[in-house]
Amino acid sequence: MRKQICLSWKRLAISLGAASLLAACSLYSLPDPRPQDYPVHGIDISKYQGDVDWKAVRRGGVEFAWIKATEGGDHSDERFLENWYGAKEAGVPRGAYHFYYFCRPVEEQVDWVIKTVPVDPDALPLVLDMEWNAHSKNCRIRPPRDQILRDMTYFVDKIEDHYGKRPVIYSSVDFHRDRLVNAFRGEQFWLRSVASYPNHIYTNRNDWFFWQYTAEGRIPGIKGNVDRNVFFGSRTQFKEWLAGTLERP
Repeated sequence: MRKQICLSWKRLAISLGAASLLAACSLYSLPDPRPQDYPVHGIDISKYQGDVDWKAVRRGGVEFAWIKATEGGDHSDERFLENWYGAKEAGVPRGAYHFYYFCRPVEEQVDWVIKTVPVDPDALPLVLDMEWNAHSKNCRIRPPRDQILRDMTYFVDKIEDHYGKRPVIYSSVDFHRDRLVNAFRGEQFWLRSVASYPNHIYTNRNDWFFWQYTAEGRIPGIKGNVDRNVFFGSRTQFKEWLAGTLERP
């Protein structure tokens, strides 16, 4: 455990240029990095956040946002375009996310995303949201690993071809455990982990880019709870990631 914690802190220290943290690891068992130890914070939202004051959101320290756009092959979030343009006008870097639906062919889902999400060179990479939906009344199937990996590969390749940026893959703990361990090495992952530091509960996925650390965040400009996230590195690295020039340490 001490080795794992030190590796986590070394990764953060390299990102932030904090040599003192590296030295400390040789002497002490450090606690896990906390969300507040990361400088770049963001949110993800859907229609359920209601009216969003994007200028207040930006003033509140939000440096990126992902906005729900699509689900399956025929559903779009009613507030997607409102939030899409509102965030841009306020100067908040933003992207769209697609919630994957296991009862629609992947080809239909890709086509639906392309029809719904505008091409914007300044947008964040699109997110492919992969998680089990235990609450669905109409779709309870859980496809086998081989099919899921094949369909995900098709999705990210086609979306990259259309938008010019490689999608980010979002995953929950149970879905990753069931289908994604040791898959898609080298891709950009965004991990949900609200109870623990993600390195402890995601197998072989310590090279994540984004960490969703709470569903109960509060920020100016949004009434009620909102998901909050951090980027893995420094602000300089975040700017490089936005520009597509980042090389991971």
